[in-house]
Amino acid sequence: MNGAGKIALVTGAGTGVGRAVSIALIREGYVVVLAGRRAGKLGETAAAGAAFGGQSLVVPTDVTEPNSVKALFDRIRDTYGRLDLLFNNAGIVTPPILLEDLPFEIWQRVIATNLSGMFLCTQQAVRIMKSQKPAGGRIVNNGSVSAHTPRPRAVAYTASKHAVTGFTKQIALDCRGYNISCGQIDIGNAETPLAAAMTSGVLQPDGAIRPEPRMDVDDIGRAVAYMASLPLDTSVLFMTVIPNQMPFVGRG
Repeated sequence: MNGAGKIALVTGAGTGVGRAVSIALIREGYVVVLAGRRAGKLGETAAAGAAFGGQSLVVPTDVTEPNSVKALFDRIRDTYGRLDLLFNNAGIVTPPILLEDLPFEIWQRVIATNLSGMFLCTQQAVRIMKSQKPAGGRIVNNGSVSAHTPRPRAVAYTASKHAVTGFTKQIALDCRGYNISCGQIDIGNAETPLAAAMTSGVLQPDGAIRPEPRMDVDDIGRAVAYMASLPLDTSVLFMTVIPNQMPFVGRG
């Protein structure tokens, strides 16, 4: 098992992609710190991981709150003394809203969660990774295919995910001298609660409402586990994983 004895942190670990990645890492031998807002959902992920004989630690966390994030990393440092992998996954979406009608409060909430939360977690992770012995670690950011191509009426989500791409490149540049590798996984329609509407229909660029295919979320877990399995002198800078029939390449 490539992750045997290593410590990983997954944000947004209670459901969907976060849960699938947490379980995939547990199966690879990682001890996984499960962070998210809902303690009950995190407990369900922990129980699913325990079924494979894995170890995890539940730490309810709001990634938009600096004090909450600091408390999370203090707990990791006090419990394990190191951190080998951070999967920045916590994120939210909004229903389709015209740009001119989007309330500023919703814009702020999306940016706070999808971008500022990622910054807060990364900042704390880098502090641990650069000072531990041996130094180094890996950071994987959840970008989304919306980091490349927008959906209609999704200005806040699209802006946040485009910003994640620049953030990923900056981490990769600034942190390589500390033996910290950074990459990004851009995910299409996965079988998660957030993508449940895809089966009944989703707004298309031409104004039509059409269903879209989805893929097994466990495939995302395996993809992140692969990225994590590489030696720190090797990085997958960007990986895009989509259902083969998803109307993404020709979107727009």
